[in-house]
Amino acid sequence: MKLRLLCVGRLSEPYLRDGCALFQERLRHYLPLTVEEIKEHKTGNRGDLPRAIAAEGEQLLARIPGGAFVVVLDERGQGLASEGLAELLERHMVAGTAEWVMVIGGAHGLSEEVRRRADLLLSLSKMTLPHQIARLLLLEQLYRGCTIIRNEPYHHR
Repeated sequence: MKLRLLCVGRLSEPYLRDGCALFQERLRHYLPLTVEEIKEHKTGNRGDLPRAIAAEGEQLLARIPGGAFVVVLDERGQGLASEGLAELLERHMVAGTAEWVMVIGGAHGLSEEVRRRADLLLSLSKMTLPHQIARLLLLEQLYRGCTIIRNEPYHHR
């Protein structure tokens, strides 16, 4: 199974780039992984916000291949423990799902069209997280999930 991470915006801080690079490299030992960034649309005023979110949504949807299982990060989504994410990932691996696409929106969120395309709305926390930190957290949790599946010592049970 392949993993694809679709993200709105680039990582701006060196510590985030370093952390994401670390977990991307670790994850690639378990599954093929691609990370795609789309340009975050800047808004001059709040009136431009719906148009910017819609444009970002169109770009994200255009990059989701048919047949992919789509996980969209959303603060209103379902919360899973690390073991629950690992179990879901393993079920899809065993079932032969070709690709998981995970979507992280920008600072202003995601369009309703992107949310509707989701097979799973996933919340990483009840707290509001900056989208760049959410990316790091998600990559770490995917790596943790792979180590749980293989019963490796990274995750202390």
